[in-house]
Amino acid sequence: MNTAVDIDSLEAHSHLDEVWIKEVVKKAGMKLKWSKLKQDKVRENKDAVRRPQADPALLTPRFPVVTIMGHVDHGKTTLLDKLRKTQVAAMETGGITQHIGAFLVSLPSGEKITFLDTPGHAAFSAMRARGAQVTDIVVLVVAADDGVMKQTVESIQHAKDAQVPVVLAINKCDKAEADPEKVKKELLAYDVVCEDYGGDVQAVHISALTGDNLMALAEATIALAEMLELKADPTGPVEGTVIESFTDKGRGPVTTAIIQRGTLRKGSILVAGKSWAKVRLMFDENGKTIHEACPSMPVGIVGWRDLPSAGDEILEVESEPRARAVVDWRKYEREQEKNKEDLKIIEEKRKEHQEAHQKAREKYGNMHWKERSFLKYQEKKEQKHLKSKEKEEGDSHILPIIIKGDVDGSVEAIVNIMDTYDASHECKLELVHFGVGDVSENDVNLAETFCGVIYGFNVNAGNVIQKSAAKKGVKIKLHKIIYHLIEDLQEELSSRLPCTVQEYPIGEASILATFSVTEGKKKVPVAGCRVQKGQLEKQKKFKLIRNGDVIWKGSLTSLKHHKDDVSVIKTGMDCGLSLSEEKIEFKVGDEIVCYEEKEVPAKTSWDPGF
Repeated sequence: MNTAVDIDSLEAHSHLDEVWIKEVVKKAGMKLKWSKLKQDKVRENKDAVRRPQADPALLTPRFPVVTIMGHVDHGKTTLLDKLRKTQVAAMETGGITQHIGAFLVSLPSGEKITFLDTPGHAAFSAMRARGAQVTDIVVLVVAADDGVMKQTVESIQHAKDAQVPVVLAINKCDKAEADPEKVKKELLAYDVVCEDYGGDVQAVHISALTGDNLMALAEATIALAEMLELKADPTGPVEGTVIESFTDKGRGPVTTAIIQRGTLRKGSILVAGKSWAKVRLMFDENGKTIHEACPSMPVGIVGWRDLPSAGDEILEVESEPRARAVVDWRKYEREQEKNKEDLKIIEEKRKEHQEAHQKAREKYGNMHWKERSFLKYQEKKEQKHLKSKEKEEGDSHILPIIIKGDVDGSVEAIVNIMDTYDASHECKLELVHFGVGDVSENDVNLAETFCGVIYGFNVNAGNVIQKSAAKKGVKIKLHKIIYHLIEDLQEELSSRLPCTVQEYPIGEASILATFSVTEGKKKVPVAGCRVQKGQLEKQKKFKLIRNGDVIWKGSLTSLKHHKDDVSVIKTGMDCGLSLSEEKIEFKVGDEIVCYEEKEVPAKTSWDPGF
């Protein structure tokens, strides 16, 4: 109305011009705020991906990447020592290889083999599986005196999953109790058929300790590699895999990597996971600077902005801005995924909330408002009481922990063990934070906030940090062997559990006769007993057992020997006793057990599997 619009020409769905809308609002005495709808921009995918397969004519032969696998203590590290003549085992604690190392071994024949030395422990099966992904051949080490063990089977499984051929190294053949044939027979059950039994798996009898037959093992590996005709493209942008990553005090984030395609040179721009690098320095397993790394070569890379994770794919990009764009895109993608997951959870919570609201409305629907208010007040009061009670109980039943390790792989292995935790009903295990590097002030502050414990693996905590932690009442537990760390964690969990009460019998008596005694106006049932074992002590607790079932527990009102009140009756003596509960009837043949209760520290039921 009051405008120049021809109202008769308008339909219900007619489109109004901006001018008319503004005029109508103005004449109605209101202000107009005009907002345009925002449109979500679809971001362009800026990720870096592997190149398509190279032309077979461009491929050149490369040397094999071999993973040594097998059960803990079967001699893998000793075998590598002999092959590369360096003492890794001497430096390591508890004889367990703690990190994936990658080493290039040159043979007298001029052939080269890259060995991946994967940690030989159940805890590291995650890293071991990863070791098999960049591998061409698996050397399975089995001790001739021990035979096939749990981790031997795991290793076979990893090799099968990665579809990698196996060379069998039967170690410790120098021992008197060695039985290589038994090992070969045991392996038949796992589809590892040696050449002696008509299969295609080469078996080499070796002794890593004395160095017997090691050349034969290397030759068997080279022969298998020749059959596989391993080739790679040494040209174009680099592709590789992060084997290990750690922070070096002088160099910052460092990775060990295996190059799979292209040739890596100083100054290359690399992307791995959510981090990128401009290669400042490259070095081999002995710490010697190298200027280029071709396919199958293990190399240490310095120059990362952040620490990539073990197992991340390394790709070379053309420039720093491109590397930043790739990392930004990957972070954005992860954020989008997280938002989707969060939305799902929010939707579920909203549904729950709606259902609860609906139920509440039905419950209060036909009540008078006064009744409704009173009922709500009662419920609130009850909830408050319950919450404070839950909080008191809950605090002692949660163990927040912070994990710091020297390298990414170790931290991942420990976190994977945490995933096997299945005793949340006893005590909740909360992983507040995990990271690579020494224990810092930030970790101590986090532990203080959450009332948690800091576990360090192969890392240090300086004096200042130790003092600060002591002042704040924060426990820092440092370990060099992974299963000691897990044992410590089990003890810490156990200490959070309420003690269990156990009964310790002191004496047993059997009822030979029953009678009742008049006390004042009451008749009190009395049992005539003989002590069969131990002694009865009046101050302790008692239970009455009939046909194997406990029918009463409590204390005695009187214990007499003949007519005298006594406090202790010993084995073989007769006595009369009455219970604190008069309604219980005695029967001849019942048993009376005198016992005391002791609190015993509880143990967590969690078994990490080693």
